[in-house]
Amino acid sequence: MLNTPICEMLGIKHPILQGGMAHISDAHLAAAVSNGGGLGIISAANGNVGWLSEQIDTARKLTDKPFGVNIMLMGENIDEIAKLIAEKKVAVVTTGAGNPEKYIPMWKEAGVKVIPVIASSALAKLVERSGADAVIAEGGESGGHVGEMTTMALVPQVCDSVSIPVIAAGGIADGRGMAAAFMLGGVGVQIGTRFLVAHECNISREYKDKILKASDTATIVTGRRLGHPVRSLKSPFSRGYQKAEYTSISDDELEMMAVGSLRAAVVDGDSKKGCFLAGQISGLVNKEENASDIINDIVCEAENILNGAKKWVK
Repeated sequence: MLNTPICEMLGIKHPILQGGMAHISDAHLAAAVSNGGGLGIISAANGNVGWLSEQIDTARKLTDKPFGVNIMLMGENIDEIAKLIAEKKVAVVTTGAGNPEKYIPMWKEAGVKVIPVIASSALAKLVERSGADAVIAEGGESGGHVGEMTTMALVPQVCDSVSIPVIAAGGIADGRGMAAAFMLGGVGVQIGTRFLVAHECNISREYKDKILKASDTATIVTGRRLGHPVRSLKSPFSRGYQKAEYTSISDDELEMMAVGSLRAAVVDGDSKKGCFLAGQISGLVNKEENASDIINDIVCEAENILNGAKKWVK
């Protein structure tokens, strides 16, 4: 069985974290991942404190295993959400879009492990000094908001820059990706796209079908003009948005084009208006499974690969 320092730190069986996907990662998916031996994550991206409180309570009814909450530091009601995480004594918080230094003392006092998502060695060193317990080094192959560096280039440089554990993310969906992450110096992986087709993931049928039918060139990055690039599946919306970026449309109008597009994908399954966030690894995701089976498949494949690695060394 694969056992790394992150397993002991977080109290989990397998070194797999489920990505905190905005408007997707709810209590049911998080609990299923945690019950499967990984670390499930609830996304607080909608900024609704009451909803998040209910989701945390629901997850605790569905699992007795650790789970976490993901927050975007530039989102809405961040102070209230940060306080709620401490009050609820959630096991882990993962953060994006900034440095969570302001909240770390409060979380640490409540016994919450803090694991920021970072896209550069500079930010990794900054959050380590701020008291982070580990970092998630996420390459631009991931779905949703992305940085410029690839996972292959980012992870080893972050590992060389900090002394805290590094979890690899971006472009990982199977045991091969997990094994590669270990070779780069990571102690675990965060996976988002593959969990989109978990039976316990409550997204539209259209969204799941698009992931299952995706090829290796199925994604596109938009939003570079506004400084916050996003990776999603190619669709009428994403192609139209990319085209609009190169016109004289104002930044405000461009921002408004995206309002409601994720909900249109997640809830409505609107193939024309929806923004279907997904990583470049989508082409490897070809079947629906329970979250626990996804985790078991990944771990078993990684073990087999690592056990057989010596055949390449003479």
